[in-house]
Amino acid sequence: MTIRPTRNTDLIRSSRFRAEREAGWKKLETLLSWAERSGVGALRYEQVHELASLYRQAMNSLSVARSISMDKALLAYLEALCARAYLVVYAPQEGIRGAIWRLFSEGIPRAVRRSSLPLLIGFLAMVLGAVVGYVLYFQDPGWYFTFVPPEMSDGRAPGASVEYLRSTLFDDGGRNKETLGVFASFLFSHNTGIAIFIFALGIFVTLPSFVLTFYNGLLLGAFFAMYAEAGLAYEVFGWLSIHGVTELSAICLACAGGAQLGLAVLLPGNHTRRQALQIAGHDAVKLIILAGLMLIVAAMIEGFLRQLVQDTAIRLAIGWGVGLLWFLWLGFAGRRHNMPAEIEAQA
Repeated sequence: MTIRPTRNTDLIRSSRFRAEREAGWKKLETLLSWAERSGVGALRYEQVHELASLYRQAMNSLSVARSISMDKALLAYLEALCARAYLVVYAPQEGIRGAIWRLFSEGIPRAVRRSSLPLLIGFLAMVLGAVVGYVLYFQDPGWYFTFVPPEMSDGRAPGASVEYLRSTLFDDGGRNKETLGVFASFLFSHNTGIAIFIFALGIFVTLPSFVLTFYNGLLLGAFFAMYAEAGLAYEVFGWLSIHGVTELSAICLACAGGAQLGLAVLLPGNHTRRQALQIAGHDAVKLIILAGLMLIVAAMIEGFLRQLVQDTAIRLAIGWGVGLLWFLWLGFAGRRHNMPAEIEAQA
């Protein structure tokens, strides 16, 4: 004689089945609710990976529940949960415009905030180079010719008169708007080439990127020291600040991107070096994109505003004001507010 399961038996079986798996379903619900409200881009890589894993587990639970005749309420719940997860995991989330917006509103700022050690390496290389270049110049001005190529000096060299040095800071050279535009294009292409070179060499255990950035600092320090010796420290600081706050930061960011790759090769942790490079590459690419954007802005400022603005105080206000805007964007954009506690703990 065949004994058919009673409704009470189904309920007991369903309760046991739910108790064994409900924790995963609830976690999946939490992730789905956040993704539906803020987009999948609001989740970190680990959370997206967990979302996909929990979706597969829920689909498996639904398959088992159907095969052993669970109660209808449980089946309806699992079907609805799996349908929501399917839409989040597989449905198109955004177009190209949305992806670009997410890159600049969230991706790049978060990548910068995750890259504290590479950023320290980049800015440390620049600052150390500037300090060494400054000190060496006052020990022997001949170091200036070692650090600064002749094509960049344009007569600005030790022994030049104070009047001439001052004229190089404030004389626009009679450039018209068309000439300024060509000048800005040249500066952008030149500085971008340097940034890409610094970034690309970072994969060789970070050292070449550090050395090239350090050299840029040496050049900067010696250049500043020459003007300081002539009593023009304030004026040259304003001349450099109007574009240099952005331009030099971009070079440091390019160094940081290269350092990100170099550190992945040097310290892969629990991953293979290939896996570590793939992981580090996500943030490194965002850093070089940011550096490129900053170099565009710096070229426009250096090619136009620095030539048109002749007041040192205004130059300082523009340079450091733009720097403050970069800091606010990179420091605060894309932060998660009102995130569920379960997700925040994993972020």
